[in-house]
Amino acid sequence: MSVVAQELAARPQAAQVLSKAVMRAAQRLGLARGLLARVLGVSAASVTRLYSGHYLLDPQRKEWEFALLFVRLFRSLDSLVGDEDTARRWLLSDNRALGARPLELIVQTEGLVRVVHYLDAARALV
Repeated sequence: MSVVAQELAARPQAAQVLSKAVMRAAQRLGLARGLLARVLGVSAASVTRLYSGHYLLDPQRKEWEFALLFVRLFRSLDSLVGDEDTARRWLLSDNRALGARPLELIVQTEGLVRVVHYLDAARALV
């Protein structure tokens, strides 16, 4: 099998893995589906199809990059706080360094990137 054929064959598997990771992260953080749709930049209907297994994130679209950032946010936050309740409270709390509640920021591209960078910097200290 050629390298290109192998890459094409691996895409559906990667899409399944990332799609499932996004759903699990959103569930563990208590994000509503509508909010997840805003984070990913897709319609609420697409998120409904994602949860039902009728839609996979597309590596050729921006939603893929947003999904990677969102999963990175979840993993960083999980490693810093260690439990879902604390992570949920952190997302809902005012953050002086970020200038807003992280949950409000992550629905926009710049805010999602800022929150991820903030968490990455905090992890570096651990």
